[in-house]
Order: sequence, then structure tokens, then C-alpha cells
Amino acid sequence: MVERNLRSFPHSCSTLGRKIAALYHSFTSKSLKEHIFPPLIDMLIYFNFFKAPFLVDLKKPELKIPHTVNFYLTVEPGVTLGIWHTVPSCRGEDAKGKDRRWYEAALHDGNPIIVYLHGSAEHRAASHRLRLVKVLSDGGFHVLSVDYRGFGDSTGKPTEEGLTVDAICVYEWTKARSGITPVCLWGHSLGTGVATNAAKVLEEKGCPVDAIVLEAPFTNMWVASINYPLLKIYRNIPGFLRTLMDALRKDKIVFPNDENVKFLSSPLLILHGEDDRTVPLEYGKKLYEIARKAYRNKERVKMIIFPPGFQHNLLCKSPTLLIAVRDFLSKQWS
Repeated sequence: MVERNLRSFPHSCSTLGRKIAALYHSFTSKSLKEHIFPPLIDMLIYFNFFKAPFLVDLKKPELKIPHTVNFYLTVEPGVTLGIWHTVPSCRGEDAKGKDRRWYEAALHDGNPIIVYLHGSAEHRAASHRLRLVKVLSDGGFHVLSVDYRGFGDSTGKPTEEGLTVDAICVYEWTKARSGITPVCLWGHSLGTGVATNAAKVLEEKGCPVDAIVLEAPFTNMWVASINYPLLKIYRNIPGFLRTLMDALRKDKIVFPNDENVKFLSSPLLILHGEDDRTVPLEYGKKLYEIARKAYRNKERVKMIIFPPGFQHNLLCKSPTLLIAVRDFLSKQWS
């Protein structure tokens, strides 16, 4: 036995040497900029490592919001999404003590459904997201709050393609259970890029989304990144913008809302606050102009601008938000 181990020792050393040589070649074949910058951009775009609020048991949504159930949806091998399903408040009493099967069956009760695609950082239990879900639930909507891959307790690593696949999967899963009840994709900030990416793919498949709501949208991630608060201070560094664009291109991070809306036919509602400093109002206006020009039916595109006081995350505090959304969707779905 000892002799056999001694004979295999040189082979093991040789194998280890080849692995070390391969890793060394992989590292030295790229510049330090390439090793550091794309991962840094990934981190800043998704910010999924910041899993606030902390110490929240995502398996127990009832501790944070009523008549809500947690469930998981496997999108592909190695990727399982955590989702909270909140039923309309009018069904709150019915939902008491019910399991996931009851909630799933409730999706075809005739109350409209929103698949909520949040922005970067935190997870589905973030306070401003729960606040919006409660407003929508009180307004008669089912809400499916999705944590993309790598966010919250969802598995996998976030990429633009991956987040798009996640949104499509949840939308199709919901449509398969909603009967004739309409399903709306609602994206906020980063989620607007996910929503239009998914909507474009579904449009190309011949299954246009029932409606799309874009809250605080940008035109595309390249433009949004240049004005991203954490990166603004570096804009004047020689070569920074070029390096930024190269990193985004390398990681295929575009989220091209401005191009996607040119191919959509679904009812499209854009919501933006005047005092949004994270994604300035000018981007929402620009996107609206592009969509309005591209859509054949101009009545399917609308933009609502909210007065100062709500900034980037708190349009849900506006007393007119729910009225505006319900008015737009009811006209489109009548």
C-alpha cells in the first residue's frame, strides 16, 4: 500500500502543477483592470450581497405582511427563486390558515395580478417594497414579489440574461394558473430593465404581456451607470468612462429599455417622481417619448409624473398612485 502511494505521488504532484500553471496563466493573461473592474461593476449594478433588512425569515412572510405565503420556483438546475404571494386585502379573511395550494388556486379568482420585479439591493422584505405591495393589495391586486437569482434566499448568481429568464419563468407560471385574469409585469428601477427584457422575449414568442408598469425607469444601463450616485465622483478620472463601458460590455449588462420598447405592443405605463435623484426624471421622459413614437396605438402608452416628496423608492406613498394605475389598467383591459 505504501509503495503504491509512493508511485502515485509524482503523478499527483504533476496534476497539481498543471492546475497551478493553468490558474497562473488565466490570471496573468488578463490585466489587473480586467480582474477587478467587471466584478466591481457587477457588485454595483446588482448590489445583491446587501441582503437587508437583516435577520428576516423569508420563509415566514406573515411576520411582515398579512395574507401572504412564501414559495419557491425552480427556474433551471441550480436556480430556485423565493417568491411571496400576497392576495388582495378583500380576500384576507379567506386566506387565514390556508396553504400554498389555496393561494395558487386563488390566482384565477378574477382579481388582476402583478408580478413585481424589484430594483437592486435588499430583497422582497425591504420596507418600501412591502409598502407598495400593501397599497396594491388594498387596491384589489394579487402581488407576486420575486427575488431574482442571487437575491434574498434565491440561489444562483445574477446576470442580465439570468434575471430575464427568471421574470419570464414567473410570468409564464402565473399565466398558466390565472385563467382569463390579466397579469401585469411591474418593474422598479433595475426591475424596469428586467421587465422590458422579459416583455420583448414574450412578444417575440407571440405572447405579449397583458400590461407593463415601469416605475422610475432608465433608458439603458450604460446611461444610468454614468449618472449612478456611487460612480459620479469618478467620472472625471481619465479613462474611467471607457473602462466602465468596457466592463459593462464584457459582462453583457445593457438592460436596453430604450430599444426594447420599440418592439412592444403591451399597454405601457411609466411612473416617475420629479425629485428622483437615483434615476432622474429626464430618463423616464425620454423613454416615454421613444415608446410613444414607436407604438402604433398611442393610447397604450402613458406617463404619470409625481410631484416632489417621493424620490426614488416612495411613489407608493402618493395617494394618487393606486387610482392612476387602476384607471390605466381598467381602460386597457376593458
